[in-house]
Amino acid sequence: MSHLVRPRRIPLVAWLLAVGAAATLLLTTALANPAAAHGSTVDPASRNYGCWARWASDFQNPAMATEDPMCWQAWQYDSSAMWNWNGLFREGVAGNHQAAIPDGQLCSAGHTSDGKYNSLDALGAWKTTNVANSFKVKLWDQASHGADYIRVYVTKQGFNALTKPLAWSDLELVGQIGNTPASQWPTKESQGVSIQVPANAPGRTGRHIVYTIWQASHSDQSYYLCSDVNFGGTTTPPTTPPPTTTPTTAPPTTPPATTPPATTPPATAGCSAVYKPTGQWSGGFQGEVEVTAGSSPIRGWTVTWTWPGGQQIASSWSATVTTSGSTVTARNVAYNGTLAAGGKASFGFTGSGAASTPTLSCVATA
Repeated sequence: MSHLVRPRRIPLVAWLLAVGAAATLLLTTALANPAAAHGSTVDPASRNYGCWARWASDFQNPAMATEDPMCWQAWQYDSSAMWNWNGLFREGVAGNHQAAIPDGQLCSAGHTSDGKYNSLDALGAWKTTNVANSFKVKLWDQASHGADYIRVYVTKQGFNALTKPLAWSDLELVGQIGNTPASQWPTKESQGVSIQVPANAPGRTGRHIVYTIWQASHSDQSYYLCSDVNFGGTTTPPTTPPPTTTPTTAPPTTPPATTPPATTPPATAGCSAVYKPTGQWSGGFQGEVEVTAGSSPIRGWTVTWTWPGGQQIASSWSATVTTSGSTVTARNVAYNGTLAAGGKASFGFTGSGAASTPTLSCVATA
């Protein structure tokens, strides 16, 4: 006959101290040595490597919710996806990547690791790295696996990374290297090695996704890495107007005859705007506005609304956004103001406060 032996009771305070010490040790070890193997793209950074690099030492800071909302969502969903930024891989794919990973799940490697990385598929304004059309992707191989091959893809021009889930058909191969043992990777890191893969993506402007497939020379291990980039960086208008061109012929001494106005005024240009929520988290939210021109072409648009509950704009893209109290005014930027009749443009933003659907008004410049 067996008997259960009651364990010796440990005082609550001692138990809490022991748990706290263990947690501190784990966190300190993670910060000092974030990964023991594998790797990722680090420049431009993969989504979870970028979140780890920016916030690992301060990952509980609530400021992340407004300063870096996509990372905030990812940390809240599963923080281990950031601590294990170097483990986003699948095994046994045998090179058949498109069969293994469905459209819309490319950034999470098809919901690999029991869905730990699913937050990386989320639509929204992930932090971008400014790159030129000819650029290099740096991959850090911490375990010195080397590569059977590394392939670099970029989304096609016209792809909207803020609103469309990434699909294989959205990608174009822009760079690759073949079999390269780790001993041939040129840069020796404090842990492992790194290599840069040249890429060339002509005709790209604005926000895009760089998608890297690293087939490691280690078992059949395939890494799938999404990096967010901005081709060409941001542009600002000139601070002084261009010089006035001198006419080649002298102006007439008398003004020309005034042309009488047309008896029928031109059609009034108009526009409409529709708001769509694209993300929400504790203390913040993300939204997109689609502007549609009316029955006549327009040269610009201005969208306004008033927040009902004291919400504030934290960041915005594809529009110049200003606020006055609860009133928000968004004006087109240089590349998306001119629209044909029925043409569309969009802009997005993140905000702080409770998510809400505002009532929009749109005024067009004919």
